[in-house]
Amino acid sequence: MQIDRYGFREQPFQMTPDARLFFPSSVHSRAYAHLTYGLAQREGFIVVTGEVGAGKTTLVERLCGTLDPEGFAVARIATTKVSGDDVVRLVADAFGAPSGGTKARVLLGIAAILRNGAKRHLLIVDEAQGLPLAALEELRMLSNVTDGGQAPLQTVLLGQPQLRRMLASPDLDQLRQRVLASYHLGGLSREETHAYVEHRLRAVGWTGTPSWEAPALDLVHRYSGGIPRRINRLCARVLLAGALEDTDQLTGPMVEATALELEDDLTGGTADLAGPETFRPGVESLDRLTHRVEALERLTARRERVLDRISELFGDGAWARR
Repeated sequence: MQIDRYGFREQPFQMTPDARLFFPSSVHSRAYAHLTYGLAQREGFIVVTGEVGAGKTTLVERLCGTLDPEGFAVARIATTKVSGDDVVRLVADAFGAPSGGTKARVLLGIAAILRNGAKRHLLIVDEAQGLPLAALEELRMLSNVTDGGQAPLQTVLLGQPQLRRMLASPDLDQLRQRVLASYHLGGLSREETHAYVEHRLRAVGWTGTPSWEAPALDLVHRYSGGIPRRINRLCARVLLAGALEDTDQLTGPMVEATALELEDDLTGGTADLAGPETFRPGVESLDRLTHRVEALERLTARRERVLDRISELFGDGAWARR
C-alpha cells in the first residue's frame, strides 16, 4: 500500500538482506575493512558478531558481490546445534564434495576439492554461535589443509554476541590463534539512523514525500537501538500507518504509537508503554505515569483512524483492487 500511496518502486524497508541497499555507517565500514583485511591474509578465520538484525549477512553479501567468481569458490552454511561430524558433511555438501560414507572419506573429498584448481575457497558459517565446541574444532582442522604451502580455505564465522564468549573458551585456544580479523557490529548512532532511513528511501525513488519530522527519526533510533532490522520493521509499519491515514507527514507521535503497537503485537500486550527503559512498579513518577496514559491515548486514537481508513477502503472496493 505504501508503494502505491508514495510512489516507491519497491519496498524500502524489506526485512530480507539486500546488498544493493547497503548503508556504509561508521560501524559497517569498519567491519567491512576488517573483512577485506582478513581476506587479504589468505588464511585463517574472520569473525563478525552482532545482535540479530545488525547487518552481518548484508555485510558479507556485499563482500561476496565484489569477489571474482573465477578466483573464488564461496560456500555458505547456516548452522544450528549440529555435531562435529555433521558440520563436516555440511561443508562437503556446500563445496560440492561427496557428503556420504565414512567421515574419513568425507574429509578426503573436501581436501581434494580444496586442492583442485586455482580458486581460493571461502566458507561462510552463519549463526555460528549455535555450533558446539567440537564442531568449531572440526572447522579448525579443515583450515590445516594446504596446497603447495598455501591455505586454500578461509572461513568467516558470523554470529550473535555469545560467539565471542564461546571463542574465549580454553578449549578453542588453537582456533583463536587463527583468527586474523574480528569485529563486533554495534547499532547506528542517532545521526546515522536518520541517514540510514533516508538512504533506504532514496534507493526506491523517494523525493521527499512523505516527509519525516526530525523528532520522528529520533524516536526511530530510540525504539530500534540503531539496529538496522529493527529500524526496517518499525519504519515499514510507520509508512503503512501513514498510507492508511493518507498523510504526507510522518510525526513523532505516529512513530511512537507504531512502536508501541509493534511491542504490543510481539509481547501480547505486556509491553511498557513508556518506551524501552525498564519500568519498576512502585517507583513510577507522576510524569512517567502521565506519559504512559498519553501514549495509550495516542495509540487508541491512531488505531481508530486506521480502522476507519480500512473501512473506507473496503467500502469503495479500493482494497480489493490493491
